[in-house]
Amino acid sequence: MRRFITVPAVRWLALLALCGAYIQGGLVKLMDFGGAQAEMDHFGLHPAALAAAAVIVLELGASALILAGRLRWLGALALAAFTAAAALMANRYWEAPADTRFMAMNAFYEHLGLAGAWVLVAWHDLTERPHGRN
Repeated sequence: MRRFITVPAVRWLALLALCGAYIQGGLVKLMDFGGAQAEMDHFGLHPAALAAAAVIVLELGASALILAGRLRWLGALALAAFTAAAALMANRYWEAPADTRFMAMNAFYEHLGLAGAWVLVAWHDLTERPHGRN
């Protein structure tokens, strides 16, 4: 098993899986910029066009850094911060009505786990290349 799981392609595919939601989200926002602006407006982020553009650049740019292996730690920490902020903004289960609290709580902790995974990606990248060569 160790031989299989340590193949570089497996690592890259795992990183692609972690980036998948951000790539999809960034591309959907890019293709429907009006919808992206409406989403930003819904969460009180103004100006909505600037917030939408920033999120698109963050989601796609950080994913590109991670998958390319260049400044992977930076991309991972950016997505960790973004994911934690999004969870706090969108999944406030402690304020949700009883009938939606369970789903919001699950989404919150799933996002929290994903943010933790990004911190681990950054940690591994920095410990593998401690002198910041990439």
